[in-house]
Amino acid sequence: MRRALALLILSGALVAPSLRAEPALADRVVVRFTAPETGGARSPRFVLERVLAFEARLEALGDPDHVVTDERPYRERHVRAALERHVAETLLASLRIDPEPSERELVRTAQTARTILYQRAKNPVAVERARAAEGIDDREILRMLRRQARASLYLDRMVAPMLAPSRAELEVIHRTLDTPFAALPFEQAQAPLARWTVALRLSEALATFYQNARSRLELTIVS
Repeated sequence: MRRALALLILSGALVAPSLRAEPALADRVVVRFTAPETGGARSPRFVLERVLAFEARLEALGDPDHVVTDERPYRERHVRAALERHVAETLLASLRIDPEPSERELVRTAQTARTILYQRAKNPVAVERARAAEGIDDREILRMLRRQARASLYLDRMVAPMLAPSRAELEVIHRTLDTPFAALPFEQAQAPLARWTVALRLSEALATFYQNARSRLELTIVS
């Protein structure tokens, strides 16, 4: 799978500057995948080029080791990370949650996902620029956030609590870990630290889920 992604990237299908510059491009499928969670071979899921490029940009914005430029908004590792996250979230969002979340819970969790996204990207302007560069509209953003919300609610309720770290947990993290908010007093750091902690836990849980799902996942790079 990784080799196929690398070939796709090297071919320019995902990173050609001419594709990144035009927000009005027609959609093109670059990945097709199936898994038991989504209904198997009879219900394939697809990842569009613009969406994957946008999500790769988001990964790059949250990467402290990458300087985002117009010429290189993301690297190959960001495409791989974006694809794995997209697939994992899609599979998790397809699973039954007990109890089923209400529409209000989904909306609230999606709003939190948006706030976490802005924090990871350092500022909302960078996210808006990435969205404009790939021609992503409001409906696509909402679809992504709701997918993330449902996936995170599944992990929180069916795997392990991770969406609401307690004050005591945050105090320990603030005192013992090298976080972006270590220099702030705890009262000032608490809110952004909680979002940082949730984002970290979700990322780790998504990565673990994806690795466990690979044996039952059929993923095809579309030429």
